[in-house]
Amino acid sequence: MMSKIEMKIPLVEMDGDEMTRVLWQLIKDKLITPFVELKTEYYDLGLQYRNKTKDQVTIDSAEATKKYGVAVKCATITPNHQRMEEYPELTEMWKSPNATIRAILDGTVFRAPIILECIQPTVCTWEKPITIARHAYGDVYKAAELVTEEAGECILTFIGESGTEKSVQVHKSDGPMVLLAQHNTDESIRSFARSCFRYAIDTKQDVWFSTKDTISKAYDGHFKAVFESEFEAFKDEFDKLGLEYFYTLIDDAVARVVRSKGGFIWACKNYDGDVMSDMVSSAFGSLAMMTSVLVSPDGKYEYEAAHGTVTRHYYRYLDGQRTSTNPVATIFAWTGALHKRGELDNLPELMEFACRLEAATLETMRSGTLTADLAGLVEPGFEATVADSWEFIDAIAARM
Repeated sequence: MMSKIEMKIPLVEMDGDEMTRVLWQLIKDKLITPFVELKTEYYDLGLQYRNKTKDQVTIDSAEATKKYGVAVKCATITPNHQRMEEYPELTEMWKSPNATIRAILDGTVFRAPIILECIQPTVCTWEKPITIARHAYGDVYKAAELVTEEAGECILTFIGESGTEKSVQVHKSDGPMVLLAQHNTDESIRSFARSCFRYAIDTKQDVWFSTKDTISKAYDGHFKAVFESEFEAFKDEFDKLGLEYFYTLIDDAVARVVRSKGGFIWACKNYDGDVMSDMVSSAFGSLAMMTSVLVSPDGKYEYEAAHGTVTRHYYRYLDGQRTSTNPVATIFAWTGALHKRGELDNLPELMEFACRLEAATLETMRSGTLTADLAGLVEPGFEATVADSWEFIDAIAARM
């Protein structure tokens, strides 16, 4: 029998919800534990257990990531009103686990598509992956909101620790209005900038950064100024590697991206990155083919798939049906975490295993075995066989 690869330091393993939780265990059983003596510190981020612990388990998993340096996360539910009805045992509408983890790690999310030759991007000029760097703190995700029922005036006031006070009129209305105040911190914006520049050097890619400072002169203008300030510390290394950093307006960036060949990092504010990563993944083929890694300024990593828990497939699975749910992004979350663990712990055999598993996954798809979401996207003449999730993972295991 082949001896298993030993690990020195555990990964932080964050389990999740619904169909992705089913695939999570399947991937471990079929593709990882037969080859690796898997060592993890396990946290159940399934919605019921988060509710049971009053979401303390999410905080604990993020703190463990700070301790061990590398985590791998399954997709999780962020409950809304509909979910409260589906899960009546919930005591409150818990916050997004991803947002909680991002805030604790102060990280930036880098998302990039997994490309197959048999599936051409919707944008015909794209030849290389486009990596979306999404700021992971603040803006609309930490905003305060208010709906009024009468006419009145809204004043935004800041009171400093020294007692200084600054106010600005938001709006004076002769009727009801809706209000939103959002914020960010100088420290978080600087961490975002540094993470982008460091990741660019690691992956040898140019950085494009975009906001709307012509309209949001103070808020977005501060983002632009901080990026320019932080870039000075990285400029020499960028020059040595022949890399470029430039800033442009978000609307101009969209036009440039669509005309580009790809192969760069597009740094976006929180909401812009949320929207643009979905746009990029869909244009390249499928959200299930989008990798995601959260990188903190001090070099902590959390790998996950960019998609959700695939609720519709989960209910079909509960009815006893075999679904054709695409597990590729979840597989690549595991390979990314294992490769980084091997890199940090000087375990070349673990890094090699991660590369072999990625290669086996890609070769399985190139040979024509695809899940249903991809089979309808292939180029004319490519012969595709639709496999359910179990058949697809078994095909990868056979190649391993």
